[in-house]
Amino acid sequence: MDITTTPAWSALVRAPKPKPAHLRELFAADRDRAARYTLTIGDLRVDLSKNLVDEPVMRALIEVVAASTFEERRQAMFAGEAINSTERRAVLHTALRAPAGTRVDVDGHDVVSGVHQVLAAMAVFAERVRSGEWRGAGGATIRTVVNIGIGGSDLGPAMAYLATRAFGRGDLSCRFVSNVDGANIAENLEGLDPATTLFVISSKTFTTIETLTNAKAARAWLVDALGVDAVPAHFVAVSTNAEQVEAFGIDTANMFGFWDWVGGRYSVDSAIGLSLMIATGPDRFREFLDGFHLVDRHLCDTPLHANVPVVMAALGVWYSNVLGAETKAVLPYAHDLRRFPAYLQQLDMESNGKSVHLDGTPVATTTGAVVWGEPGTNGQHAFYQLLHQGTRLVPIDFIGFARPNHARVEQHDLLISNLFAQGEALAFGKTLAEVRADGVPEHQQAHRVFPGNRPSTTIMAPQLTPSVLGQLIALYEHIVFVQGCVWDVNSFDQWGVELGKALANRITPELAGVEPTMHDSSTAALIDWYRANRT
Repeated sequence: MDITTTPAWSALVRAPKPKPAHLRELFAADRDRAARYTLTIGDLRVDLSKNLVDEPVMRALIEVVAASTFEERRQAMFAGEAINSTERRAVLHTALRAPAGTRVDVDGHDVVSGVHQVLAAMAVFAERVRSGEWRGAGGATIRTVVNIGIGGSDLGPAMAYLATRAFGRGDLSCRFVSNVDGANIAENLEGLDPATTLFVISSKTFTTIETLTNAKAARAWLVDALGVDAVPAHFVAVSTNAEQVEAFGIDTANMFGFWDWVGGRYSVDSAIGLSLMIATGPDRFREFLDGFHLVDRHLCDTPLHANVPVVMAALGVWYSNVLGAETKAVLPYAHDLRRFPAYLQQLDMESNGKSVHLDGTPVATTTGAVVWGEPGTNGQHAFYQLLHQGTRLVPIDFIGFARPNHARVEQHDLLISNLFAQGEALAFGKTLAEVRADGVPEHQQAHRVFPGNRPSTTIMAPQLTPSVLGQLIALYEHIVFVQGCVWDVNSFDQWGVELGKALANRITPELAGVEPTMHDSSTAALIDWYRANRT
């Protein structure tokens, strides 16, 4: 369905394009604007009032979502239908956090019972490691867990581990290896004792070349220190390929599976989160899953105008398709969420970075957004200049918390004061008259004007807990889903990563001496140069 052919879309982008007043004027004319544009979802308070919308625009945006396939695709997704049309798969990351007793059938089989069987096995293993019952080959307890994966098998658990580190234990830490660059695993093995190290190899097929390359390097490091017989005590797998797991030397009793209806970027709440469960414990991991499920229910049960993922998705459509924004900044004012923008890059850009509709015809709109960000206040001393006085429209999501996960409350007050101040300054700016009233020298006056009218959403929660982290992740998962429905793209495949990987597999032996096959002149010259200089 091409949304641009609908009356709802025509109303949204009618000529002349609807242009709300400046945020200064919108707030001045409506003292209740902040209250009317603040929604709640679980523990999240979402202030949308500093966005460039008025009531006619908001109504038009909600009508666009209503005119899309969102409601039918939402129902199909939760029912286990194969909405990933190109791979003919169900899309059931929501089943990963469904409570026990829920039933979702795929090909006649209830998948939720299988999810809870895996969760139970994970919990038993995690408690064995945490209690010291699981020991290395020499009898030592595990002190470091090294997760080896790539993409969603790394970004999700790595981000979540940092975000929930306050709920872990000081004597049990996790490290994460993803990049095939040998410097990554070398850095993460540095200073570790093989006798107290456990490796979690996360690869659904157990054939992902980057992950297997790093896994083999880790195995060689361990075998060199402890011998080959030590491998089963120091390696476990998150995979579905028992044959390859066993060939590696891992006992398949210590293999934790997941399913083809779980996309990598949606998998942190599956067995891919094993390292996170070990770090925080099974009870906290359950809280994490409950946070996801709370937002799932909100998506299903809340009217469109109050449905937070729907409204935030609609605002993204407004900025991208109507106002011409090319990027979106996510700026968490929480050091523990420093990997969250990178996590959202994959979630959003791999999902909706598509140029054809579900039926294969070209899209008629821009899709997706370039997602980026850094934690506050670091970003204030890097790129906020462009946000405040540059020429580009960059919608922003600020994220903050009332209570820190540390005892330095005064520093937290300073952090959050900066969050609130940045949102205010971006929205309202500073006029030339105000600059002059401050006595600014004439030659500086134009340079110290802040135009304002820069849009932002502020998401606040009482504290960054495992449940709240689950809520945040699920919120953005569903924003991506709703936008994919509006744009009529498949948010659950990722063919765009395949071509480069296939070419890399062809080039790898050519770098080591096999005569190059046909390439363009630039690539052929790069291969020749590398071969001449690699030794």
